[in-house]
Amino acid sequence: MAHDWIDLQARAAAEFGRRLTAVTDWDAPTPDTEWTTRDLVTHVIDEQRWIPLLLSGCAYEQAEADLEPIGDDLVAAWQRFSAAASAAWSSASLDTDVHLQTDTVSAGEYLREQTSDIAIHSWDLARATGADEHLDDGLVEAVWTVFEPQIDSLAASGLYDAPIQVDDHATLQTRLLAVTGRDERTSA
Repeated sequence: MAHDWIDLQARAAAEFGRRLTAVTDWDAPTPDTEWTTRDLVTHVIDEQRWIPLLLSGCAYEQAEADLEPIGDDLVAAWQRFSAAASAAWSSASLDTDVHLQTDTVSAGEYLREQTSDIAIHSWDLARATGADEHLDDGLVEAVWTVFEPQIDSLAASGLYDAPIQVDDHATLQTRLLAVTGRDERTSA
């Protein structure tokens, strides 16, 4: 099944934005044990800042020099930078090269990576704030197609905690989170 990743990116951004409105404690812990809620949100906003620059053909070093500051109002920063990222994705040619810090990938690959990152962090933010943790089913299915073939390399990358063992009959969301070291069966 082919996925409309532009639509999925917009859905992931909406999922994150909806949960962002539930933040009342910016110092609350998150499933990313080294991050507070503020750290998590700042990370996701930071990723959005890069997208328009990198999709315009900027090399990583040039994009880094041209980044706008995030500022203290994280909700306003999310709205500004996620809207700019969504607009950039909407007009991007997905077969062009994007020059990242350590690699050059197609814009389509970068889109799948960014959408997956927002989706996983939407769950993290929901867990941190006590918000609804259920992710959009279509988004989960699509992100699974990115993560499932990489299960072994994800664990070895150091980007995620070790996978959590879950029952073979677990929901797809539970399995997706588990491959990134997140256990939705435990309480917040």
